[in-house]
Amino acid sequence: MRLAYRCGVRLRFLLRPGWLALTLAVLAFAVACFAVLAPWQFGRHAERKATNDAISRSFSADPVPVERVLPSGARPTADTEWRTVTLTGAYLADDEVVARLRTVQGQPAFEVLTPFRLEDGAVVLVDRGYLRPEESAVPDYPAPPSGRHELTARIRADERDPRARAALPGEDGHQQVYAVDSRAVAKVTGLAIRPGYVQLTDGSPGVLAPLPLPELDAGPFLSYALQWITFGTMALLAWLYFSWREIRPGGALTTPRPAAERPRRVSVARQIAEEEARERAASPPPRV
Repeated sequence: MRLAYRCGVRLRFLLRPGWLALTLAVLAFAVACFAVLAPWQFGRHAERKATNDAISRSFSADPVPVERVLPSGARPTADTEWRTVTLTGAYLADDEVVARLRTVQGQPAFEVLTPFRLEDGAVVLVDRGYLRPEESAVPDYPAPPSGRHELTARIRADERDPRARAALPGEDGHQQVYAVDSRAVAKVTGLAIRPGYVQLTDGSPGVLAPLPLPELDAGPFLSYALQWITFGTMALLAWLYFSWREIRPGGALTTPRPAAERPRRVSVARQIAEEEARERAASPPPRV
C-alpha cells in the first residue's frame, strides 16, 4: 500500500496542465512524423524511383507504335510513361499552341505543342521542344513539316495548371497555355485529343530544341523520411527520459524547492546599488 501510494504521489506530475500540454505536443509531433511526414517522403522516393526505372527501360527498349502502348482512349500510367513510341501521320500546324512560363535547364522557355493526326484519325498532342524567349516574347521558329511523317517520341502524362488559367492569345497568332495538357489544348483548338502527350526525341521531323530527360538521381527523399522517423523517435525518448527523471525522488516537479533555495528576484536599481556597494568596499580608503 505504501509503495502504491508513493508511486501515485510521484506520478501526480503527469496530470499537471503544463505536463499534459507537453505530452500532447510530443505525441502530435511524433504522430505527424510517423504518419504524415515520413510516408510523404517515402512516397516521393517511390515516385522518383519509378520515373528513373521507366527512363532507364526506355533507353534499351525499341520504339513500338503508339497504338500498342496506348490503345484508343487510354491514359499514360507509371508503367507506360517515358516509353519510346512511333507515330505516323501529319501535323495540324494551324492548331499549334505554345506553353508559356516554362523552365528548361534552369532557364525560361516556351514549349511548342502541335496536334498530330494519326492514320486512323486519332489526334495526339506532340511537344516539339522548347524555345528561349527573346525579350520575353516567343521568337520566330520553323513551322512543322507538312505531309505524312513518322515520329519517334516518349509518352508523357498530362500536366495540370493548379490555377486553371485560361489560354492567352499570343502575338504570333498562337494561343498560349500554362501547362502541357492535352485537355487545355483540346479546349483551345476544339479538337478531340487523346489523353497525355508525346515528347519528340532528337532527329524526329519537326523537332525544335529537344527537351532533356530528367536526371536519374534518387534525390534526398529517402534520407528525409529517415530523418523524420528519427525526429519522432527522439521526441518520444526525450519525453520518456524526462518523465523517468521526474518519477525518481528529487524530481524538479515532484519535490518543491525550499524557499531559501529559490532564486531571489532583485530589481535593476537594487542590483546597481549592490554593485556600487561592492566596489566601494573593494576600493582602498583615501589617504589623509
